[in-house]
Amino acid sequence: MSGLVFIVSLLGTMGIGVPIAFALMLSGVAMMLLMGNLDAQILAQRLVNGADSYPLMAIPFFLIAGELMNAGGLSRRIVNVALALVGHVRGGLGYVVIGTGLVLASVSGSAIADTATLAVMLVPLMRDAGYHMGRASGLMAATGIIAPIIPPSVGFIILGVTANISIVGLFFAGIVPGLMMGVSLIVAWWFLSKKETASVRLKLPRRDLPKTIMAAAWALMMPVIILAGLRFGLFTPTEAGVVAAAYALFVGLFVYRELTPRLLYDALLAAGRLTAVIMLLVAASMISGFMLTISNLPAQLVSILGPFIDSPILLMGMIVIAVFIVGTALDFAPCITILVPVLIPIVNAAGIDPVYFGVIFMMVNAVGLITPPVGTVLNTVCGISGVSMEAATKGAMPYLVAQMILIVLLVLFPALVTVPASWLH
Repeated sequence: MSGLVFIVSLLGTMGIGVPIAFALMLSGVAMMLLMGNLDAQILAQRLVNGADSYPLMAIPFFLIAGELMNAGGLSRRIVNVALALVGHVRGGLGYVVIGTGLVLASVSGSAIADTATLAVMLVPLMRDAGYHMGRASGLMAATGIIAPIIPPSVGFIILGVTANISIVGLFFAGIVPGLMMGVSLIVAWWFLSKKETASVRLKLPRRDLPKTIMAAAWALMMPVIILAGLRFGLFTPTEAGVVAAAYALFVGLFVYRELTPRLLYDALLAAGRLTAVIMLLVAASMISGFMLTISNLPAQLVSILGPFIDSPILLMGMIVIAVFIVGTALDFAPCITILVPVLIPIVNAAGIDPVYFGVIFMMVNAVGLITPPVGTVLNTVCGISGVSMEAATKGAMPYLVAQMILIVLLVLFPALVTVPASWLH
C-alpha cells in the first residue's frame, strides 16, 4: 500500500507541474500520513542528512572543473583535436561529437554539462555543414549520457554513498562499459551517416596535426591525472574533484590565459546552480527513500523477486526493466536514492557483485535521460539547437537502441564489467 501511495503521490504532483525535488518531499509526507507518523523533525533531519556527506563534496568540484574547462578554452582545444583527426571523413562531425564527448566525460561527470558543451560548440558546425539536425541532436544527447559512466561520475558518487559501495571501484569499473557505449554510438552513426549529404571538411595538413595535439596537451592531461591519482591512492574521489578544479583553473588562467574574471564568475555561478539542483534532489529523495525503507517495501520486493534470486542474470534483467521504466520519469539522483536502498539487499542475497550492479544500474539510468517523457538531456540539446523535442527523440532512438543492446550484452556477460580487487581500496 505504501508503494502505491508513493507512486500515485509522486506522479500526481509531477503531473500538475511540481518540481521533482518538492514532489519527492510531498510523496514522503504522504507516506508519513498513511503510516500515522508525520513528524516535521524527521523531515528536516532526513533533508539535512541527505546532503551532509563528505564524498558528495566531490560533485561541486567536478562540476566547477567542467565549467572552467569550457571558459578557459580547454574544451575547445579538445574539439580541435577531434576535428583534426576525423573531421574530414564522411560523417566526420558525428565522430567528433563522440570523441569529444568521451574526453569531456572523463572530466566533469555530468551528462547535462557535457551535453550543453557539445551542443554549444558543435551544433553551429553541424548545421552549417548541412547535417540532419534531429539526427545530430540525438547523437549529442546519446553521447552526453556517457558522462555518468566514465569516471569521474557524479552518479557513481551518489550511488556509492547511498549503497556503501567503493566509489573508486565504481569509477574504474565504469571505464570499459563507458568506452563500449562510445563504440556502440560509432557503429550506429556509421550506418546512419550514409544517409547524410553534409559537406566534408578539408583535411588538416599532416604537418599541422602535431601542433594541434600539442596545443591541447594540457587539456588532455586532466583525465590522466585524475585516474592516475585515484589508481595509486594519491587522493580520494573528493580530493580528485578539488585537483581537477584547481588544474582547470591554473591552465585557464596561466597557460591558455583565456579565463577572465568575468568568465570565472560565470563558470562558478553555473556550477553552483547545477550543484544546487543535484544536491536538492539528493536531499529530497532521502525523505521518500527513508519512508520506503521503514514501510518494509524492500522485504516485500524481495518476496516478489525471490524466484529470480537463484538466477543472477534473470534477476539483473528484471532490475534493468524496472530501472528503465522508472528512469524515464525520474532524474538519476532521485532514482538512485530511492531504488538502490531497496534493490541492494536483493543484489547481495543473489550474490551479485555490488560494483557490477552499480555500473549496470547507472547505465540504464543514463539511458533514461534521453527517454521521454522527461528526457532531461534531450531537453538540454533541444534548448540549444532549436530542434523540436519530437525530432530530437526520433533522432535519438537508433542510439538508444544501440546502447540498450550493449546493456543486454553486459547483463549476459558480466565478466566484461570487472575491476581488480586491489583497486577497490
